[in-house]
Amino acid sequence: MVRQISGHEQAVGRTRTLESADDGSLVKRTVLPGGLRVITERVPGSRSATVGLWVGIGSRDEHPSVAGAAHYLEHLLFKGTGRRDARQIAEEIDAVGGEFNAFTAKEHTCYYAQVLDEDLPLAVDLVSDVVFGAVCADADVETERSVVLEEIAMRDDDPEDLLHEAFVGTILGDHPLGRPVLGTEQSITGMRPSALRSFYRRQYTLPRMVLSVAGNIDHVQVLRLVRAALKPFPAGSGTPMPPRVGRGRIRSKSALTLHTDDSEQAHVMLGLRALARHDERRFTLSVLNAALGGGMSSRLFQEVRERRGLAYQVYSSVASYAETGHLSVYAGCQPERLGEVAGVLREVLDEVGENGLTDAEVARAKGQLRGGLVLGLEDTASRMSRIGKNELNYSRYLGVNDTIARIDAVRTDEVCLLAKDLVRRVGISAAAVVGPYAHSEDLPDDLHEVIAS
Repeated sequence: MVRQISGHEQAVGRTRTLESADDGSLVKRTVLPGGLRVITERVPGSRSATVGLWVGIGSRDEHPSVAGAAHYLEHLLFKGTGRRDARQIAEEIDAVGGEFNAFTAKEHTCYYAQVLDEDLPLAVDLVSDVVFGAVCADADVETERSVVLEEIAMRDDDPEDLLHEAFVGTILGDHPLGRPVLGTEQSITGMRPSALRSFYRRQYTLPRMVLSVAGNIDHVQVLRLVRAALKPFPAGSGTPMPPRVGRGRIRSKSALTLHTDDSEQAHVMLGLRALARHDERRFTLSVLNAALGGGMSSRLFQEVRERRGLAYQVYSSVASYAETGHLSVYAGCQPERLGEVAGVLREVLDEVGENGLTDAEVARAKGQLRGGLVLGLEDTASRMSRIGKNELNYSRYLGVNDTIARIDAVRTDEVCLLAKDLVRRVGISAAAVVGPYAHSEDLPDDLHEVIAS
C-alpha cells in the first residue's frame, strides 16, 4: 500500500515517488512553480506516450450568461496560437501518426496527445502551446460558433444522448451541474469573443491544472520538456488547488421530463440521487452498479432482456460529482411497451432495495470491475487519464493494486445496505423519456406512477 500524500501539500520543486514496481513501472509527482502538478507513469515495454493537460474547469463553473463557454473554449484553443495556426497544429500531429484532441466535462477539461515514445517532445510542446498560447481571435470564434451549433444539433439527433442530457437536467435541476456541457443554441449564438477570452484568462491558471504523462517515458525528461514548453508563458505564483468541494443546494423534488422525438423506439431513464465523489462508499456503489446493470449477468439484463424480451439495450450507470451523484437505469423499447418496461425497471430497483443482492451476484460484479480496470489500462491513454483525473479529483494517488484491494474488500452486506439506503430512503427522483409522444399526458399511466410512487 502506497502512503498517500496530497498534491497540494507537496512542496514546490519537490518530486515524490508514489509507486514503484518490480517490472520497472514507476509513478512520480512533481509540483512546479506556479502550482502545476506533473504526474507521470512509466510503462515498461510500451512504444507510445500520452500527454494530458487537465484543467479543473468545466461547465459547472460557467455563469448562466455564458453557458457552454468551457466547451466552446476547448474548440477555440485548437484554432491557433502565437506560433502555429490550426493547419500547422494538424499537420504536425499527423506527420508523426499521433492523435491530438480534447474533451470537456462538467467539472474538468482535458487536452491530450498520444504519440510514439520518440515523439514525446512534440506532444508536450503541442499541448502546452495550445493550452497556454492560444490567440482566440474574433474570426476563429465565429468559425467555431457554427461548429459548436452543429455539435448541439448532432446531440439532439441522437435519442440516447438527448435522453441523458434531459435526465441529468431533471435530477440536478437548476444547479450548475444540471446544465448541458455544450450549452444551448441561444447561449452559443449570443457568446461574445470578449466573454470567451475573459473566461480563458480567469480560469486557465496553473494551480487548477495537472499534467499527466504515461508510457515509455522518464520523469526527469518530462520535467525538462514541460519547463521548456512553459518558458514563454508567465508562470505566476501559487500552489495547487485542493480537490473541489461542492457548493449549492440541489433540488430534490421528483420530476418527469419528456422530449418529443419522431423515433422508432422510446428511450427511458429512471434515476435516483446517489453518492458524491469523496464518499468512502464509492467502491460499494461501483459493485452495486455492476451487479444491477453492468453486464449480461446483471439483474436488469436478465430480467428485462433475457426473461421478458422487452428491450435490446438495458443498463445502469453512476456519475459522481463533488457534492452529489446519481444512479440511473436505461432501456430502449417499442413505444407501446414503455409503461411495462418502466414498471419492470422500477420492480428491479425495488427488489434490490428491499432484498439486496446475493453473494454470487456481488462476486461476479467484483470480478467484472477487476477485469475491466486491468484490461482498460492496456494503452497509455487510459493510464494517463487514470492518474490525471485521480490527481485532479483527489490529489492523492491510488494504485491499480490498491484499487483492486478496495473493490475486493466490499462485502455483500455493505452492498445490500447501500441499495436499501438509496432505493428505499432516497427513491426515484427523476425520469426522462425521448420518443414519439407529443405531450406528457400521452405517456403511459404506469410511467407516471413509477415517478410518483
